[in-house]
Amino acid sequence: MKILLPVLILFIFFGCKNDPKKEEFENDSETNSEEIVDSLRVSDRNLEQQQKTLTLKRQELIEKKDSKAELEKLLISKSFLKEGDWYTLDFKYPYLNEKIKPQFENFNEYISKYYLDAKGVEKQILEEKRLCDSLGIPKQNEKRTVDYKIYNLNDRLISVLFYKENYYTGAAHAAYTFDCLNFDLVRSTFMKYEDFFNNGSEEELRGILNDLLKEKINSGEMYYDCWAISADDFFDAKNNFVINDDVVEFYFDDCVICPSYTGTYSIQIPLKMLMPVLRKYKKNPLIG
Repeated sequence: MKILLPVLILFIFFGCKNDPKKEEFENDSETNSEEIVDSLRVSDRNLEQQQKTLTLKRQELIEKKDSKAELEKLLISKSFLKEGDWYTLDFKYPYLNEKIKPQFENFNEYISKYYLDAKGVEKQILEEKRLCDSLGIPKQNEKRTVDYKIYNLNDRLISVLFYKENYYTGAAHAAYTFDCLNFDLVRSTFMKYEDFFNNGSEEELRGILNDLLKEKINSGEMYYDCWAISADDFFDAKNNFVINDDVVEFYFDDCVICPSYTGTYSIQIPLKMLMPVLRKYKKNPLIG
C-alpha cells in the first residue's frame, strides 16, 4: 500500500499537467498569461509534499465557517442517503422554512428537482467523463457526497455553496466539483451573474480574478503549478460564486485553475475591487 499511494499520486500529477486545457491557458491572453506562464514549470516538490498540500486544501474547504448557526430559524438542514450495487449517494442539503414565508417554496422545489434527482445522478455516473485525477479504472463502488455551506448578506440574500466529493474507483482521493446558488429572500427569486454584474463584464472580471491568482502564484506558497483562468472556464463558472459580507468568492472545479494536489478551489474578491463591474440598481444587494 505504501508503494501504491505514491504511484497513484504520480498518475494524478501527470494527468493534470498534461491536461490539453493547459496549453489553452498559456496562450489565453498576453495580459494575464505572460506573467503566469513561469508557474507552469514542472514542480520539483516531492510526492509526499503534494499529498500534504492536497490534504490541507481539502481540510480548508470542509472547515470553512459559514452562517448555518445564525440562520437556524430560517434553515432546515436535511440529508439523503441511497446505496446501490455500484454506487452510494450521500447528500446534505438546505430547505428554507416556509412557515416564515410561503414563497420560500420556490427555493425548496428547486433543490428537490435539481439536487435530489437520484436517477439523474445515476445516469451521470454511467456517462460522465472522469475528472483530472481519474486513472480510468472501470467503475465498481463509486460514491457521490454532497455537502453545503450557506452565507447570509444583510438578511436579504443567502448564498449556498454545494461541494460534491466524487470518489472514483482507483483514485487516490476525492475530486471536487461545485455549484453555487444566490437567492433573494425579499423577492423569493434566484439571482444570476447578470443580476449582480454589468452585461458584458465577464472579461473585466476575469482579469480581476487572474490578477489575484497571479499574486497567489507569485507568493510561492500552496499555489505552485496553478495557471490563468481561460475565457471558456470562466464563462462555465461565472455563476459559481457566493457572497459573504464584503467579499465575493468564485469557485472552480478541480484542475480548472490548479491541479488537485495544490492551490485552491476558490478566489475571493473584495467588494471594493468589484465596483467598476457592479450593476447599479436597487435590486442588487451589493449596492448600498
